[in-house]
Amino acid sequence: MTDDALWRRDAVKLASMIRHRRVSSREVVESHLQRLQEVNPTFNAVVLVLAEQALEAADRADEALARGEDTGILHGVPITTKVNTDQAGCPSDNGVPALRDKVAERDNPVVANLKKAGAIVLGRTNTPAYSMRWFTDNELHGATLNPWDASFTPGGSSGGAAVSVAAGMAPIGQGNDIAGSVRYPAYCCGLVGLRPSYGRVPTFNPSGAARPISAQLMSVQGPLTRRVRDARLALAAMAAGDPNDAKWVGMPLEGPAPAKPLKVALVDNPAGRGVLPQVKDTVRRAGRWLQEAGCVVEEVEPPELGAVADLWPKLAMDDFIRTLEPGMVEHGGEGIRKAVGFWRQAFPPAGAEGVLAALTERDRLARLWQLFFAEYPLILMPVSGEQAFPVGLDLESFAAFERIWTAQLPQLAVPVLGLPAVSVPTGVERGLPLGVQIAGPRYREDLCLAAAEWVEARADMVLPVG
Repeated sequence: MTDDALWRRDAVKLASMIRHRRVSSREVVESHLQRLQEVNPTFNAVVLVLAEQALEAADRADEALARGEDTGILHGVPITTKVNTDQAGCPSDNGVPALRDKVAERDNPVVANLKKAGAIVLGRTNTPAYSMRWFTDNELHGATLNPWDASFTPGGSSGGAAVSVAAGMAPIGQGNDIAGSVRYPAYCCGLVGLRPSYGRVPTFNPSGAARPISAQLMSVQGPLTRRVRDARLALAAMAAGDPNDAKWVGMPLEGPAPAKPLKVALVDNPAGRGVLPQVKDTVRRAGRWLQEAGCVVEEVEPPELGAVADLWPKLAMDDFIRTLEPGMVEHGGEGIRKAVGFWRQAFPPAGAEGVLAALTERDRLARLWQLFFAEYPLILMPVSGEQAFPVGLDLESFAAFERIWTAQLPQLAVPVLGLPAVSVPTGVERGLPLGVQIAGPRYREDLCLAAAEWVEARADMVLPVG
């Protein structure tokens, strides 16, 4: 079977078609490689194409099926991986020219898990230098363009992953998220972006040095997809245990059924710091959809939401400046150097005492949120206070940096407490996607995804390009 529309299918459908021999993995991979060849020169999402390896892997996948071998849940399905995540034989360059020859000898556990599940990597996706901006541009690979409108950011840092999925190059893009780097690109590109709970998905880059403490506390690996059911499938593949990550926790992917009706806390203006009218409207619209699905939706904000988000720079900035600034200044390029300058201006060094105080405060707030989740298992709120920002806004001025930081408050609160959250699209406004974020208690991705699926059923999103 040859089907030119195979690249339009979601991962669940493709996996089923391959498993039941309705289509070969090679045909699926060829369709996506053809799509990549057509659109990637415009969008610059995939910066290393692995066509030959992918086709060979597809042939092996088809041969395994012909022999009747047991196969994984993503057997023969194409994916992309991000250039800051180790994949054997590929550079882990993180968008930095000085790291272009840093070739990984082994896979990061998240990549290994995807491969074990049968996924086939078509290519490696772009990121900002050092994966430290909400805009995807760097001196090594250049800028990745948003397929909805090239004058607006595709998000970052997993911007290349998002565009590879939104433009039909693969149904699943692997990304990582410490301050919104999965959820925000998904929001900007009209996708589903899942940030799993801290400890859910194992990760470790064999090629790298030890990670900063703040990254150890808040960074996770997660998928970007066009459908919620694909996010659920990708999570199941990614979450397999690996002894390389001591933080991995083998919690069930499905938790106990919550009390019914499910109560949802609606927050349309987090911490009262301001959101655009269309952002508030889409959160309230999603709230009505959840009510129609049988939830009880109440306008109530979790404890000290603004204080939780404000802990992010207190926990992270000293750490990042200490570990990353020397390399950024020497090798990162003008964009990241300017961004770091604004970080320093906004967040003066807290020192060891300040970081310890933030960790103490984090424990207090985590307890309050646990109590809140006992009554409201889900929180519905914006992904960002604005729609996708104009390209390069974060480098224009300190005032622009402050505007962005304020808008991203809902993204920052989630990693501080190690929570799962999913960004799900709700529609299109002024030519750009809109969406909402649904967060829940740790290890309850199942609740977040179920609610996201109810929203998705009403949103009727489409691909940005045909």
